[in-house]
Amino acid sequence: MDRIDHRILRELQRDARMTNSELADRVGLTASPCLRRVRDLEEKGVIRGYRALLNHAYLNCEFQAYVTVVMGREDRANVERFEHQVSELSEVIEAHRLFGDPDYLLRVAVSDMKTYERFYSGVLCALPGVVQVTSHLVMKEVKPDEGIPVGERR
Repeated sequence: MDRIDHRILRELQRDARMTNSELADRVGLTASPCLRRVRDLEEKGVIRGYRALLNHAYLNCEFQAYVTVVMGREDRANVERFEHQVSELSEVIEAHRLFGDPDYLLRVAVSDMKTYERFYSGVLCALPGVVQVTSHLVMKEVKPDEGIPVGERR
């Protein structure tokens, strides 16, 4: 990937709805080579897809928590069951397996504290192999996800 590919990726992270000609203008190319580069980045898997960023407040999912999970056993079958079940939970909007303790970091979004308490007690704590669940409740978003820093050096 070169500087132009990096510029394409930065621009698409800012606004993936722009037309190809707008993107080409922003990165200093004509439309055809720009489209070829975007398609190449898609085929290589650098660009995994496109989606809208939604406002949690309008969708009644403003209450967010980061949840750490410690497993009792980390054998393959237990880990696979846990990860499969977590991936099926719509309230879990991100899930990451970590090195060391804790074993997992989840990001959960629900409507309110009461709903979270039910989800925490009835679902998270009942997942296979879980021995400890710790919640870190979000007070406010300070910096939203603005994408991956592509080609930026400090």
